[in-house]
Amino acid sequence: VQLQASGGGLVQAGDSLRLSCAASGRIGSSGAMGWFRQAPGKEREFVAAIKWGGGHTYYADSVKGRFTMSRDTAKNTVHLQMNNLKPEDTAVYYCAADRSIILSSIGTARFYNYWGQGTEVTVSS
Repeated sequence: VQLQASGGGLVQAGDSLRLSCAASGRIGSSGAMGWFRQAPGKEREFVAAIKWGGGHTYYADSVKGRFTMSRDTAKNTVHLQMNNLKPEDTAVYYCAADRSIILSSIGTARFYNYWGQGTEVTVSS
């Protein structure tokens, strides 16, 4: 599976951005796609994920109520709608995918086998 992320940019605090990630291969009902981010000098952290079978979504506490992840199964694409962005959201955002991932692992980067190239999001104050 190859992943292509897009949609990053430079915005001001309070603005919105929509990230997209297109997967070249089939994910399958046991799989999931997720978004992780890494700020300079920090470890990669979980942002959001969606189970491919059923479409249930999961979010980090820091983005709940502001970010919404959705999927288009026909296009094998996910989107991350980011509203009310804050300077602390500044990071490189990576999309990830795996064809088989259990719920307890959905927020852990090492359980995803496929990664996109990252798209940079900068939020100025």
